[in-house]
Amino acid sequence: MLEADLVIVDVNIATMDSTIDKPYGLIEQGAIAVKNGTIVWLGAQRALPEIDAINTPILNGRGQWITPGLIDCHTHILFAGSRANEFEQRLLGASYQEIAAQGGGIASTVKSTRLADNETLFVLAKDRLNSLLNEGVTTVESKSGYGLDTENELKLLEVNQLLNEHHPIDIQSTFLGAHALPPEFKGNADGYIDLVCEQMMPEVAKRELASAVDVFCENVGFSYEQTERVFNKAKSLGLKVKCHAEQLSNQHGTELVAKFKGLSADHIEFLDEQGVKAMAAADVTAVLLPGAYYFLRETQQPPIELLREYQVPMAIASDFNPGTSPLCSLRLMLNMACTLFRMTPEEALQGVTCHAAKALGLNDRGVLKAGMRADIAMWNITHPAQLSYQFGVNELSNLWISGTLIK
Repeated sequence: MLEADLVIVDVNIATMDSTIDKPYGLIEQGAIAVKNGTIVWLGAQRALPEIDAINTPILNGRGQWITPGLIDCHTHILFAGSRANEFEQRLLGASYQEIAAQGGGIASTVKSTRLADNETLFVLAKDRLNSLLNEGVTTVESKSGYGLDTENELKLLEVNQLLNEHHPIDIQSTFLGAHALPPEFKGNADGYIDLVCEQMMPEVAKRELASAVDVFCENVGFSYEQTERVFNKAKSLGLKVKCHAEQLSNQHGTELVAKFKGLSADHIEFLDEQGVKAMAAADVTAVLLPGAYYFLRETQQPPIELLREYQVPMAIASDFNPGTSPLCSLRLMLNMACTLFRMTPEEALQGVTCHAAKALGLNDRGVLKAGMRADIAMWNITHPAQLSYQFGVNELSNLWISGTLIK
């Protein structure tokens, strides 16, 4: 007899399991059983083993669809302040350089974030996480990067810990000290990288405040050589690496991630075939960020066809941040991935489930099958393509995180 804490019957299951030779890894008229926060059985309902129907909660899905809980694998949810005024200035003709000269840009967010205390940052981030939760998101990667000194970078990562303890969404914490050059290090990028490598990262690793390290490798960020220094230090501390790469130009940051067998290269609009080959050989995930592409009105698209040709997994994320993607909606990203990047709805859903999990180095979620975490979203839809097709109407009817009903 099958022992379970919950059995869901009469559902169509988009398992996202590539071993099932159907679009979306589809199981029609299926059932799924959960015990102690883990999926213990999944398959066609007619094959459901005998259960204790008296003592086991059984939910009839009435033909609805279930998917893995969605995963937002690239966000900057931890910040204070707003840059709506800069948005308006740009639309009125001000250049980025003019706004920066007035103290705007990342410097503005850094100033506000440094002034904010832990409680303020926690409340701001909690509200943003609630928006994602309401869309079926069960795991979120949250980066530091708006502190840019030891005290404030650690503060942001401490807030990540608090969020993980007190919010239903599972928080994956990433250290992004090498996000931008802080004002006090103007003209001394190497000196700032010294601080990142010699003070910040050792403390992050010692206190186990992050599982991965990110760098903005770009002509307006940090060089290939500086990024390599950070990656070498991360490797010595046992931290995984990822990179903001090839967003505005090709600095070969993606190849560097591949060299270090890193998790992901993110943005990658200017990635070339050589970089795609390197990703494929090193099993690096491509994280596509259509929100930033849209908000910045970019025209250079990621090399989708090359990524398909070389079978590089494509994840999709919100890149939620105050400057270049103030769009706190993973469902909107599904639609943008299809309309702007011409991805298929199945590719888009893979991008926020199985491939997003891979981008975070997580092998216990993103797919519905026995042995996986019971992160399950139930949708009142007629086909999973509807999740990419429609935006602004919330079809989420139930959400479980590790088997606990959240919504």
